[in-house]
Amino acid sequence: MTKKILTLCVILITCSNCSEFALLASGASIAGTQNAYVKAYNGVDMLTIMQTDKDIKRHIYDTIKTNRSTKNNN
Repeated sequence: MTKKILTLCVILITCSNCSEFALLASGASIAGTQNAYVKAYNGVDMLTIMQTDKDIKRHIYDTIKTNRSTKNNN
């Protein structure tokens, strides 16, 4: 068990900029304290990233930015 945790830590340290890897790891029951809502969100977010190459937060940010720039131009 200790060897698995150590291996996981090494992988996470080397892949610290891989958001897809972190999302997959968090959705795979590695963190046992997550509730069902967090797991559902992570699953939907993972599918969104796979289809659009952007996560849900980036979609929301881009929508808000577009709406603000449209309001400012009018």
